[in-house]
Order: sequence, then structure tokens, then C-alpha cells
Amino acid sequence: MTHGVGPEDIKPDPDEQREILRKLREALIKASAVGGMPKTINSLMELKKVTPQHLLDEPRESDSHMTSSPTARHVDVYETPPSEVLQRGRDFWNLIYGKISKRILSQMDRCGTEDLGLTVRLMYGHILSNTNVLSPVETSYVLIAGLIPQDVNPQLKGHLRGALNGGASVEEVRAVRGIVMDICEASGMRRLSDDGSGGLGWRSEVATV
Repeated sequence: MTHGVGPEDIKPDPDEQREILRKLREALIKASAVGGMPKTINSLMELKKVTPQHLLDEPRESDSHMTSSPTARHVDVYETPPSEVLQRGRDFWNLIYGKISKRILSQMDRCGTEDLGLTVRLMYGHILSNTNVLSPVETSYVLIAGLIPQDVNPQLKGHLRGALNGGASVEEVRAVRGIVMDICEASGMRRLSDDGSGGLGWRSEVATV
């Protein structure tokens, strides 16, 4: 990372570079909640190849839990009572889904296996509710960006609204959606025919706010 989006002779200072990279890495970690771990793993590995050593956050000691990661997730895993982590996740879930949070979680618990609800609690507790690097609103933006290309309107609607619940304005949420739509369309995605055939795209209009 030698320069930002401006002229090459104007580049972020080392602290800014570190902050940008930490946000990128955390965005990829949180994107695993909607895009899957394989893509997160591959993306982080590729990002590491082009990241200077001094900008990496890797374990200080390979045989210990010590780490330089600003997320401090190692504290959640090794030192914090699980009930506290799960409660933080539940609070974050409630923030995102607001007045319908209990109903949605109940649907997860009663989808045919309670393991879906348990998975949601673990993901929200240990991954999504950690806001040491990305704020609740930034986390929502990551999830929105990960959901739009997948043509999953029910989940997208929840996280569009969740961004508003977390403090984003309607204009900000629409701007994020618009940027992601532009990227998707530039990559060849488009509105599909009613029978869902014809390539990569969306079977219905992409949800908005």
C-alpha cells in the first residue's frame, strides 16, 4: 500500500496505512458471516502477499495467545466468560433487528434444527459484535456489500434496515448500496429474466431503503 486514491505523491502516513489495512482485514473477517470462510481465507492470504511486514498484525509468540490484533478477539476466546461474549452478540443482534429481533431469532431456532440459532449466536457474539476496528454502522456496510451480489433479498432487507438502526442515514445506506451495485454491474451482473436464466444476476429488484 504505497498510495491512496489520489496522486502517487500524496500517500497515507504509516499510521493511516495501518488503520486502512486493519479495516480491510476486519471487513474480510466479518464478511465471512455472509460470504463464507473460504473466500475470507483466500482474500486475506492474497492481501498478506502485498502487505509490508510492519503493517501485519500477527501473533507475537507462535506458542502463546499473545497477539497484536487490535480486535482483541483472543481475549474473548481465552479470557472472557462465554456468557458475556454471547450477551454482547445478542445486544448487537437486537440493535440490528430492532423490534423484530426476538421473532427473527425464534425463526432461526425453529428452522428444523436449533443449530442455526446457535450458529447465529456464535457468529454475532465472536465476530460481528466486536466493534474494536469496525463500528456497528461499518459492520452493516460490510454485510450489505457481501449480500447484494448473492441475490438474497430477505437477508439484505434486514441489514439495510440494520444500518439505519445502527445510526446510518438513509442517504448513506443508499450510497453504499449504489456503489456495490455499480461494482456488480461492472462485473457483468444484471437483472435476470423471470425464469432465472441468462447468467449471473438478480432474480428480482435488489432491495433498497
